[in-house]
Amino acid sequence: MKKIRLKINGYNIEAIEGQNLLQAALDAGIYIPHLCYHPDLKPHGGCNLCSVEIKGISGIVQSCETIVEEGMIVNTKSEDVNKLRILSLELMLASHPKDCTSCDKYLNCELQALMQYMGVSHSRLRDIEKENTRIAVSDSFIKKEMQRCIQCMRCVRACEEYRGVKALAVNKKNGETYINTVDDKLMIDTNCRFCGACVEICPTGAIQDVKGIFSTDSPKNMALVPCKNDCPAHTDIPEYIRLTKEEKYGDAVAVIREKLTFPHSLGYVCNHVCESACKRTHLNEPISIREIKRFAVENDKKQSWRLRVKRNNPNGKKVAVVGGGPSGMTAAYYLAKKGYEVDVYERQSSAGGMLSYGIPKYRLPQNIVDNEIRILKEEGINLYLNSNINSIDELNDKGYSARLIAIGACNGKRPPIYNKQWLNAIDAVDFCREANEGRKIKLGNTVTVYGGGNVAFDCARTAKMMGVKTVRVVCLESRESMLADKEEITAAIDEGIEILNSKSLVSIEENQKKIISLTLIDVKGFSFGDKGLELEVVEGSEKTFSNDTLIFATGQQPELTSNFGIGLVKGSFAKVNEKMQTNIEGTFACGDVIYGTKSVVQAIASGREAAVNIDAYLGGDGDITEVLYERQKKNPNIGVIEGFAEKKRVSVFNNRCDSLHETERCLQCDLRLDIQKTKYWVDAHYKKVKEVKE
Repeated sequence: MKKIRLKINGYNIEAIEGQNLLQAALDAGIYIPHLCYHPDLKPHGGCNLCSVEIKGISGIVQSCETIVEEGMIVNTKSEDVNKLRILSLELMLASHPKDCTSCDKYLNCELQALMQYMGVSHSRLRDIEKENTRIAVSDSFIKKEMQRCIQCMRCVRACEEYRGVKALAVNKKNGETYINTVDDKLMIDTNCRFCGACVEICPTGAIQDVKGIFSTDSPKNMALVPCKNDCPAHTDIPEYIRLTKEEKYGDAVAVIREKLTFPHSLGYVCNHVCESACKRTHLNEPISIREIKRFAVENDKKQSWRLRVKRNNPNGKKVAVVGGGPSGMTAAYYLAKKGYEVDVYERQSSAGGMLSYGIPKYRLPQNIVDNEIRILKEEGINLYLNSNINSIDELNDKGYSARLIAIGACNGKRPPIYNKQWLNAIDAVDFCREANEGRKIKLGNTVTVYGGGNVAFDCARTAKMMGVKTVRVVCLESRESMLADKEEITAAIDEGIEILNSKSLVSIEENQKKIISLTLIDVKGFSFGDKGLELEVVEGSEKTFSNDTLIFATGQQPELTSNFGIGLVKGSFAKVNEKMQTNIEGTFACGDVIYGTKSVVQAIASGREAAVNIDAYLGGDGDITEVLYERQKKNPNIGVIEGFAEKKRVSVFNNRCDSLHETERCLQCDLRLDIQKTKYWVDAHYKKVKEVKE
């Protein structure tokens, strides 16, 4: 890369041969005003703001269209240059509305910044009434206020040359020239890929993101990729979707494993909050992210991620982990790789926690969990099964430098008024465990499951598979508001399970410690206040149902008591500080035992955080990050996919064609992060010129 030297405003700087003068000046810390120029686009030379004078060349030239030459002497601040710039800016402002304060981009607008730099007053702005600029209709992604458009062409050029889509154009109608979609179509009727490049590159408030699309509680670089932002482990979802599309399954799995243990299990049972956040939800349906993950894992024949796993040498320190579920095993895995000797104590005969004992085998085959446990153990974890730790004191005198409590929330939690020991009532967590262990459970002909989440449907569908004639699910929520996954609800209906929505249990009739009937009442609304659950019921709507077995799927809690020896909160949860430390020195807790039942992926994220905190506590750097796939430069030119907006979701893959279809639906939101950010004249970059010695 050959360098050449030139002088700008008396400063000697270096530039890259073939570079345009504007970019050379900006790189050197010399600000030259510009609007139509953007470093990711070909120079346009339309705004005249980057005008300069060059010794030996008559007249004024546009620096964005001028290639640097050895020995070039440039003046960016002559009187003639300033006059031309001010005239050009005032011509733009003559057709720009004066209501800057009503614009969402107010105080973060390139045009406004330029006005300040050049000392042009807001009085130049006008009350504008242009009809054609209002033709551009906002959609579910993009808010258009085209009366603010200065026709810099950046959006059109970005869509055409940068993305290769060509959904935007310069149109003419009724004697007015304006920017909109090709033929003034709706966005969904164009070739638009909804990538957001036009929004990112617009220098005014003409094209903006619709409010509510992106989180305002996260940094912009995270918020712009909603699936990654909402994933508890912040997995690089767009990257592994692209790699799966390219049939690079080993690389896709490597990306997944950078953040997630148990990727195959998650491909079956992840609660996929990433899909709820998916930007495509605002277009039609979210990407089947969980299914893509599963497809990649099941087609990874190379397992190339193994070659890049980061391992430290043994450090001589020991850590005990109580609980071999997703959270405990994840923490153990990362601590073992950091060089610790890790002992995991699991009270059951198999590790995996709820993956092994809480989720039905028709949803998650046990051999998948066992294989993933085996992979984690390869890092040297000592796993002790059938080992129940009843007190933290049992771990004393064993040389542990730190201890981690990760026992999960394996006890059922019923509404207090129904916390009675009926012979034919069982908590969902106990029912699932007994079913997974293969025990014969006498259920009778009628089973009622009280609760509306995934666990409730696990119980209902398991009972149906056991041959129960009548199975019903009763929940407070309406059908639209149910907490369970849609596919679980649909499958239950297909299997003949009754779902009684918007109903509450008001009384139980019993005989000889057995429930014989349930009385339900219709619910108009409910909320949780200071007094707990508050119901708005429909008076006189009571209805009684016969019942042989009642399964409570109304929550879970840890089984910790004060006898365990650590501080508790809410009766049975481990009390921890911001570093996940309990009140006992060197003792930490993670997963469901600190926050209650959430999800497998949340437990994994919690286990990762615990490993970070324990390593830091024991004198390590707290860094468990690793790169298992070396990122390649992403191609910004995504091109046209016919019928992209109409592509329907495929929830279950039967072959690679289904995978290709679904991965093509991705909006590739992360590509927007690669668009270079424009620096304003007040940026620190322009405080000191990068001058070279003569």
